[in-house]
Amino acid sequence: MIIDTHLHLIYRDRLSYPWLAGVPALDADFTEETYAREARRLGIAGALHMEVDVAAGDMARETAMIEALAGEAGSLLVGAIAACRPEAPDFPAYLETVLATPFVRGFRRVLHVVPDDVSEGALFRENIRRLAGAGLNFDLCVLPHQIDKAIALADIAPDVSFVLDHCGVPDIKGGGFDVWKGPVAEIARRPNVTVKLSGIPAYGSESWTLEDLKPYFAHVAESFGFERMVWGSDWPVCTLGGGLSTWIDATHALLSGVSLEDRRRVLSENARRLWKVAPKA
Repeated sequence: MIIDTHLHLIYRDRLSYPWLAGVPALDADFTEETYAREARRLGIAGALHMEVDVAAGDMARETAMIEALAGEAGSLLVGAIAACRPEAPDFPAYLETVLATPFVRGFRRVLHVVPDDVSEGALFRENIRRLAGAGLNFDLCVLPHQIDKAIALADIAPDVSFVLDHCGVPDIKGGGFDVWKGPVAEIARRPNVTVKLSGIPAYGSESWTLEDLKPYFAHVAESFGFERMVWGSDWPVCTLGGGLSTWIDATHALLSGVSLEDRRRVLSENARRLWKVAPKA
């Protein structure tokens, strides 16, 4: 049984996605129905929707849309990780609105699409600290050279639970292991950070193999341990690296030498604990 902690849904007739124009392969509709048809066959029993960097004016509408989809018969959606702008003065009011929606289990602000100093601002950091009292996790989406920015956030908000998306976004295709490994080991020293095993097929070459992924998996496993690792599909971005079925197969292969207890932790139990969610099936 798997809980997917990183599902993106795209409905271009309902929301605005400015970044899609630069990624033609993803400039299409990716619906919950399409995802669920394949996901159920692969053992996925619940999914958290990850915000898709919609236009700022659509952030609340995205959450409302996902919650409505979750209420439809047969939906696998069990919660949402919502978009936010901690650098904005109106963040406290936005947080109060979100707290009235138990469906939201956490926040994300993609940091590699904004200047590096955005997360260093006093207001940004003050608002991140607010999440401790709210019981909401914060997903960190940064490039390897920005992991020090993520470390700084984890340090100034030790009572907030952070999740490092996509294993820290290593440049697998470009052979970026040495640049990436040190920062990942350093952020793993923070007990309030969990790593998300997701995204990495899209960072390899078109002909990536399991052997290409193994060193990266081994390093995050050694650095974080299986008690602080969760799994995410990163669908539909994973279609750039072979698709959902391919990533599930690779995941099982990577975990083949791991105890059953640790596999359960990575694939579902850690997600249940962090986001307080349960499978739908």
